[in-house]
Amino acid sequence: MADDTSPRPGGAAADGNHGAGPDDIREVIVSATADGILAVDANGRILFCNPAAEELFDRSADELVGREFGFPLVVGETTIDLMLPDRRVRVVEMRVTTALLESETLHVAALRDITRRRQAQRALEAALERQNVIVAVAAHQLHNPLTAVAVLVDTLRDRRAELSEQTRTEAMNRIAERIAHLQALVRKLLTAARIDAGAPHAVPEDIHVLPFLIERLGDVTEEAEAVRLSCSPRLVARVDRLAFSEMLTNCLENAITHGRPPVVTRAVARSHRWLEISVCDHGDGVPADFVPRLFERFSQGPGRDRRGDGAGLGLWVVRNLARANGGDVSYEPAPHGGACFRLRLPRAPDR
Repeated sequence: MADDTSPRPGGAAADGNHGAGPDDIREVIVSATADGILAVDANGRILFCNPAAEELFDRSADELVGREFGFPLVVGETTIDLMLPDRRVRVVEMRVTTALLESETLHVAALRDITRRRQAQRALEAALERQNVIVAVAAHQLHNPLTAVAVLVDTLRDRRAELSEQTRTEAMNRIAERIAHLQALVRKLLTAARIDAGAPHAVPEDIHVLPFLIERLGDVTEEAEAVRLSCSPRLVARVDRLAFSEMLTNCLENAITHGRPPVVTRAVARSHRWLEISVCDHGDGVPADFVPRLFERFSQGPGRDRRGDGAGLGLWVVRNLARANGGDVSYEPAPHGGACFRLRLPRAPDR
């Protein structure tokens, strides 16, 4: 709407410049409608507005009447972006009709705020796009391991194949590795889907960190022997149990998969409110140009070892769960080389 300070044309009808006076216009417009209604003359100046229009524009009738409307008045429906005095923007659906009132052209614009509807539509489109990407990633990442498992199973079932006991054992171990890989990937995909769906908020409880860390080492199978632990038995976190498990498992898997042993995991109290769990490996670390994208969804660094899930979801999941629990996660190069991830979480009050 143009910021014009021309006088209101309320007296124009009296001197013959306008055929429609205020009383005539009010007879044309239903002031009580839920839509914002404007009457605009042939010169594009607002003659009348109802209370809903005042609310929509966040301006009083005194500020609106007499000013230029500022938008093309074409019969039919269109969508406009309405700038408010505080610079906020409302998305408005506008329906325009034109009539002759005492030989004068009168445009009537019915305005409806669709900002929330448009935001919801965009959010839905973004969610659908994310789901499409998840499905594509799942299909791509699941295909090769499933094919490998199928080939190994067919080989073991082939009675004509003369396999030594050692070969059979190796085949079974490879099947177990592929299944563990698939389980980890599916777990991350399901967690990502829950985050996207706005899963229930965290339900914090007091969890003793040391035994919980030891349990998580069982989730990384025989590779757990490459991990060195340091944690006070008295350290207690205040965190959602399922989220805590997912965060620790992903951090450990990331270090074991993409780094080199030993993986040093240390949990310490940083204050009476916070504790920190650091997971540091002795690998090559993260390339400096990739660090800004490290916690993005589906981000995969150059030359990454593909023994892991390959989907680039693990660290994104960790950050989302950490923040949902009132904490956060960060990265820094380890002093000895390698990558170091620091998970900050609320600490349970001392008893």
